[in-house]
Amino acid sequence: MKNITRRNYQILRDHMRIYDFMTDIYERDWRNGVPAPFLEYALSSSWMDKSYTHRNMIWEDNGQIVAFCFYESPVTDIYFSLRPGYEDLADEMAEYADQYMPYKEAAVKFVLLEGQHAIIDAAVKLGYTKTYSSTDAVFDYSKTLSYPLPEGFTFTDAGKLSIKKMIECCWKGFDHEAEEGPWDGDSESGYHVVQAPHATFEHALAIENEKGDYVCFCGMWWTPKNKLAYMEPLCTIPEYRKRGLAAAALSEMYRRMKPLGATHMTGGNHPFYIRIGYEPCVPWVHFKR
Repeated sequence: MKNITRRNYQILRDHMRIYDFMTDIYERDWRNGVPAPFLEYALSSSWMDKSYTHRNMIWEDNGQIVAFCFYESPVTDIYFSLRPGYEDLADEMAEYADQYMPYKEAAVKFVLLEGQHAIIDAAVKLGYTKTYSSTDAVFDYSKTLSYPLPEGFTFTDAGKLSIKKMIECCWKGFDHEAEEGPWDGDSESGYHVVQAPHATFEHALAIENEKGDYVCFCGMWWTPKNKLAYMEPLCTIPEYRKRGLAAAALSEMYRRMKPLGATHMTGGNHPFYIRIGYEPCVPWVHFKR
């Protein structure tokens, strides 16, 4: 017999249980909600506004977490995780998100997966309509990913990454230098991320040029329970793009993670992933009023 209660998320109390909940309900197409590293990476990163995490909501059945509603970045992007067999909570979850999740300057947007049928139906009942869709690609490790590293570059040794070089590479690789100016030398955000409870920085890798500068970085949040190589982030600094470095980095990641038991690796919705052998797998649908 179900005994459903709900309560607000308390970040210091609930994070580990939410992580376990997300790994429990994980499916490769994310039909029950995003993988656990999706939220942990955001919570440990400087780019996410954590001011409203108390508005995230947990539903429990006799103490077991069965549903979770939360935001990521921006705070108006709302996500839903729902344990199979508890689809009757979808209406309540959607109503809560519509009424209580932060609005800020923009209206709330429900960021859903096509497989989340109950949540989609609940959103439509509230007057939400689909405004955007996209599909992320995933690499199936039953295939082989083998793009060579171009001459003149080297991979960093496993477990020997420089956090300072990593942060500088990401600053440039995500075009912050062009938009905001040179990196200021502050590496604290990097140290914060790698101390996340389930961070697996030892599996991340970078590609160095002949001077030892990092010109491409590939992060990894290894999730053994789901046999998931959750790749995040991936970037190449502007002057080294279009040389095959990202494909080489993902190929090296494939070689390192497959022996550990990984069966698949995440990517994104950029055509690059399809070109190198990834397959469409994670269908996103966005809903607004």
